[in-house]
Amino acid sequence: MKANIESGMTGRTVKTLHVPFYVPILNPLIHTLLRLGVPVGPMALLTVPGLKTGKSHTNPVAPFEHKGRRYLLSPYGQVNWVRNLRATGQATVRRGWHKETVIAVEMAPEEAAPVLREVIMQYLPTRMGEMILRPNFDVETDSPLTDFVDEARRHPVFELHGSPSA
Repeated sequence: MKANIESGMTGRTVKTLHVPFYVPILNPLIHTLLRLGVPVGPMALLTVPGLKTGKSHTNPVAPFEHKGRRYLLSPYGQVNWVRNLRATGQATVRRGWHKETVIAVEMAPEEAAPVLREVIMQYLPTRMGEMILRPNFDVETDSPLTDFVDEARRHPVFELHGSPSA
């Protein structure tokens, strides 16, 4: 069940994050298609070593570019791949047959907020954005930047850099 929580910074009530029921159903299909090289929108496969076991875990994600830089955003908050990526700081991103080792740097919420605003506002009006983003992002097109700072606290944003050893 979805509950409301109080935002620490602005005192506004925000939605509790949850992974929609269809994500665990669709992720294996998307994972298989991507592994076979079949394009699925902006999706890519992110492989990160597990925090406790070191065993690699692969998840479909949607990296994006903004002003010539690459980013990765968690629409569902503090999920396992976020915790693992935060701990290791590196991963492999595979899109089609192109595979790249990346260094992931988590952005501070104040730094991530303008990026989040630009990207979320681009996708929120779309049907897919309405289905994936709207349930977990508590912002509107005219929301102040402080609301996006709150959202960046709940939705980690990583900047991706090519690994020098890749």
